[in-house]
Amino acid sequence: MEHGSMREVLRGIEVFAGDDLPAFDPADAPYSPEELFVTWFRSAVHAGVREPHAMTLSTVDAEGRPDARVLILKNVDAEGWQFAVHADSPKGRELAAHGWAALTFYWSPQARQVRVRGPVVAEPAESAAADFLARSPEARAEALLGTQSRPLADLGERDLRTKESLARVERDPDLVAASWTLYGLRAEQVEFWQGDKLRRHTRLSYSREAGGWRKQLLWP
Repeated sequence: MEHGSMREVLRGIEVFAGDDLPAFDPADAPYSPEELFVTWFRSAVHAGVREPHAMTLSTVDAEGRPDARVLILKNVDAEGWQFAVHADSPKGRELAAHGWAALTFYWSPQARQVRVRGPVVAEPAESAAADFLARSPEARAEALLGTQSRPLADLGERDLRTKESLARVERDPDLVAASWTLYGLRAEQVEFWQGDKLRRHTRLSYSREAGGWRKQLLWP
C-alpha cells in the first residue's frame, strides 16, 4: 500500500477518540435491559450519533454458517426489539428456520455497544402492514419488487423496475408487500459495553431467569 501495510494503517487508527465519553455506573442500572437500552439510545440521539437505530442482525443458515447485515430498529419495549424483513429473503428464511437471532448496536462516538440475543417471533400481519405503510413511498416501491438478494443484470434494470413500482405505489398507496414480516426478538441475554481509553471497559450482562432478570458484571 502507498502509505504502509494494511496492518500498519489499522494499527494507526485511534479508538475511543472522544474527549467526553459518557460515564456508566452499573450500580445505577435499571431492573430491565429494555429500560437501560432506551436510556442509552436517547443519549446517543442527544449526542448526535448518526443513525443510532442501525443495528447488525446476525443469523445462521441451514449449515449453521453465520450471516450478518445492518437493519433498522423499529421499536423496543418490554416485549422485545422489533425489526422487519422479507419472508423470502435469505435472512427471512433463516429466521423462519432457526427462530433465534442476535442484534448488535455500536455507537462509536460514545464507545458504547449493546448485544442482544434471543428467540424471534413473527408479529401479527396487521402490525407488519402498519410498519410497511409507515415507510416512505420509495422504500415501499423497492420492497414491493420482491427481488431482494437475487441476481441483477444491470443497474438500468434496477432503476426501471423501481420507477415502475413507485408508480404502482402512487396508484395504490395502501398496497402492502405480502412477504413483509415484522419480527420481535424476545431477549434472553443483553450485554451493555462501555469503552474506556485505558481499556478499563465496563460490561454489564442481563440474563433472563424465571420471573425476571439477573444482572452480572463481566471482565473486559
